[in-house]
Amino acid sequence: MILNFFARIPTAAVGMTLTLHVAITLGRGYGAAGLVGAAGTVGIALGAPVMGRIVDRYGLRPMLVLTTIGEAAFWFTGPFMAYPVLLVTSFVAGVVTIPAMSIGRQAIAALVPEDQRRTAYSLDSVMVELCFMIGPVVGVALATQVSTKVAMIAIAGSVILVGVALYVVNPAVRGTDEKTGEPRPPRREWLTRKMIGVLVFGLGAIFVIAGTEVAVVAVLRAQGDVEWSGAVVVILCVASLIGGVVHGAVRKSLPQVVLMALLGLLTIPVVFFGGPWWVIGLALAPASAMCAPIIASTGEEVSRLAPVAVRGEATGLQSSAFTLGASLGSPVIGFVVDHTWPSLGFAAAGVGGLLVAASAFALTRTDQLTSASAIS
Repeated sequence: MILNFFARIPTAAVGMTLTLHVAITLGRGYGAAGLVGAAGTVGIALGAPVMGRIVDRYGLRPMLVLTTIGEAAFWFTGPFMAYPVLLVTSFVAGVVTIPAMSIGRQAIAALVPEDQRRTAYSLDSVMVELCFMIGPVVGVALATQVSTKVAMIAIAGSVILVGVALYVVNPAVRGTDEKTGEPRPPRREWLTRKMIGVLVFGLGAIFVIAGTEVAVVAVLRAQGDVEWSGAVVVILCVASLIGGVVHGAVRKSLPQVVLMALLGLLTIPVVFFGGPWWVIGLALAPASAMCAPIIASTGEEVSRLAPVAVRGEATGLQSSAFTLGASLGSPVIGFVVDHTWPSLGFAAAGVGGLLVAASAFALTRTDQLTSASAIS
């Protein structure tokens, strides 16, 4: 938990840093910034299952060598790239990004008994929120008070430290009681509609979170308070952290579909809130309280549904779902913000989340009905 806490801080700083670099330093606007973020997250979405498969077959360390070198190279050279080059290389960098989130989730599945994983994944989500209370604040501070280029180089140095630390410690991705060397089951046996529905719930949650992040930056910039973006993110992370603690402490938590619906519904009304930065942060707090529970429940369900032999690939697919949500949320909400007005981005994020939740529920419901018919 401690190692993964520090390993995830650079990841937490990436979104805000890239948004500010493209929108302000390069002067391209929020839609263009969203496209760069989307290119990187699409790369992660494609690369995460591949990296997970490498871990399943060869272990953690070979994958870390590849990803540490590739990701650090991008962040060292990115500040000096023109926008078209940055757009292309961000995709390549995404493919070889260190999957710190996935590594942490695999370690939990290896070390924690199944009946205690909801609490463990909730704690993991709380640690992620703590990372997002630090990473964006540091990224925004460096980007606005020094320069976005310095912020990107700082991320490069952090990536190297993270890669080396993970290589040395080599966290367990298989439990001592879990068999290794078993044949991999075919994907059709474990990548069911139920599993896909669980992944789509995660996609929807990150769509809302990423879209909200873009809307927050746009609203605060319009008010001349962009330097307070990190402070708003801290409020949102505290709310999510509280939600994660409650989710892990109660005996029975809310279903994924209910958590997702609440996230979308509670985000929409923020379109009507204005005023100082802290008002926007507090208005978003109820919706943010749903974030950590959704992410935790997604990790718990994936670990339960995926066989041990394909755990790396399954957690990679979970990361893919999260990054696809970000790759959709950032440009879609960025487009809305650029072509209407900033506060409407909150309503668009909430509605999008509800639509994705409805699709995920339909998938899981269909799978349940099919299983019931087969049994009968």
